[in-house]
Amino acid sequence: MMSAEKIHHWRGDLKVNEPMSRHTSWRTGGSVRRFYRPADLDDLCDFLQEMDPHEPLLWLGLGSNLLVRDGGFPGTVIFTLGALTELEWLDAVTLRAGAGVTCAKVARETAKQGTTGVEFLAGIPGTLGGALAMNAGAFGGEIWDHIAAVETIDRKGRLHKRLPEEYRVGYRMVEGVADEWFVAARLSLQHGDSGVAQSNIRELLAQRTATQPTNQYSCGSVFRNPPGDHAARLIESAGLKGRVLGGAQVSEKHANFIVNTGNASAADIETLIIQVQGRVEQLSGVRLETEVRIIGEQAAR
Repeated sequence: MMSAEKIHHWRGDLKVNEPMSRHTSWRTGGSVRRFYRPADLDDLCDFLQEMDPHEPLLWLGLGSNLLVRDGGFPGTVIFTLGALTELEWLDAVTLRAGAGVTCAKVARETAKQGTTGVEFLAGIPGTLGGALAMNAGAFGGEIWDHIAAVETIDRKGRLHKRLPEEYRVGYRMVEGVADEWFVAARLSLQHGDSGVAQSNIRELLAQRTATQPTNQYSCGSVFRNPPGDHAARLIESAGLKGRVLGGAQVSEKHANFIVNTGNASAADIETLIIQVQGRVEQLSGVRLETEVRIIGEQAAR
């Protein structure tokens, strides 16, 4: 619960029972009890200071890499897209970017400045905050390889500055201080040629379009690549490419993508994920781990 007399302090947009199908890249899922897009970082601090310290929180950017079950999420979503969007060059090769900035925009900004290192971000369909939380990567690059420092916020609305060595970072995994969330990062880049960097981005995007179902609703890669192998190869070898369950389908273009063909429920997608895991493990002995985060409650029957 929040103190009613303090509601006028919030300058952001608060919605109640907001359908998460409007905000996830799979375009499916139940509703969230409260959905808040802060006006800016100061407003976010005020909002968190007034929140019940036990309220379940979900931080959301572009909604990729996320499946919200059909029964919804019984808590509050903090929506950073369009809110924490600052971009500031601290020097010629250091960019401070807010967690709500899209990865694609970060890539374009660094290329325009004539710096290199994070062109791969152009191929990640998410925000910087989400990329930091999972150590997102593409085309051989990972975001934490380029982080000089991060800024976080805790449940009490207090801001912190932290260094990379305060985190345990691995393949699609980041562990740090509990109940702190990323609000900005400082990226350390290299001097380069703007034209070359922008050309690299165009080539990466062309490769992504050629190999991934970018014209269909998906979450991006569903499963982590196991050591020394690729999830897509294992799924295809198991004969699952194109497998359909309800409105969900293992992509015929890239087997590590599950697409919503138009009317998939979150249950369709989750059940198909479980079926893929079971079949691959049965045939290859490898248990695929999900890269996508699955949250919320099952729909009542």
